[in-house]
Amino acid sequence: MALLELTGVAKRFGGLTALDGVDLTVVAGEIHALVGPNGAGKTTLINLLTRIYDPSAGRLVFDGKDLTRLRPHQIIEAGIARIFQHMELFKELSVLENVLVGCHAQGRAGLLGAALGQRSVIAERRGQTELAMEALAFAGIADLAGRVAGTLTGGAGRLLGLARAIVSNPQLLLLDELVAGLNSRERERAAELVLELRDRRGMTVLAIEHDMNFILGIADRITVLDFGRKIAAGLPEAVLDDPAVVKAYLGTGRYGHTAY
Repeated sequence: MALLELTGVAKRFGGLTALDGVDLTVVAGEIHALVGPNGAGKTTLINLLTRIYDPSAGRLVFDGKDLTRLRPHQIIEAGIARIFQHMELFKELSVLENVLVGCHAQGRAGLLGAALGQRSVIAERRGQTELAMEALAFAGIADLAGRVAGTLTGGAGRLLGLARAIVSNPQLLLLDELVAGLNSRERERAAELVLELRDRRGMTVLAIEHDMNFILGIADRITVLDFGRKIAAGLPEAVLDDPAVVKAYLGTGRYGHTAY
């Protein structure tokens, strides 16, 4: 069953066409990789899904809902969470406080209740803290909960971003270069976590990634963009053998490259 369907999606910035009539179907419960050279339109597509940009044309439907009718702040409430390519952490806050920011979609207490210190508000905060600690434990960094986020290494920062994204238990998780800057061991751990999100939590993942070894280890399906157009889509091995894909990547051929 399709959880996300894009039909004829285009995005133009003045005279520049970043996306040109892209169709994309993401099946519920799968890991779908979106790959392509720099400038192919991958991050632009994610920015459309999270309502940072408005599409110039086309339809974006998530779980039966028209995404263009939602405001950016409603995306998490709709069931979509994102990890940014350039990690957007609140560096002056603690690791735990950063994850608690991701709990806001589950909050039900109003400002008045918070000001009055109502029991329901206290209980809600306690529950959110438990959820945040569970997310940190899943990412393997619960021991860093009290650390200031700005002091984390690159790998720990990426894992914090993952914990913050999954604490809201989204239906669809958008990963924008999760393993960028990670060493080989950290990449292996990241792959294990993404697979666990699919297999144990039933989470659907749409991942932008340049590291093809990482993608081949996790992806159920791959869509390839080049100059804003979809040039191939399907099962990983079939896509990588597609002549259009080989040509787009300068003839490097099947598995002969580690990054797109």
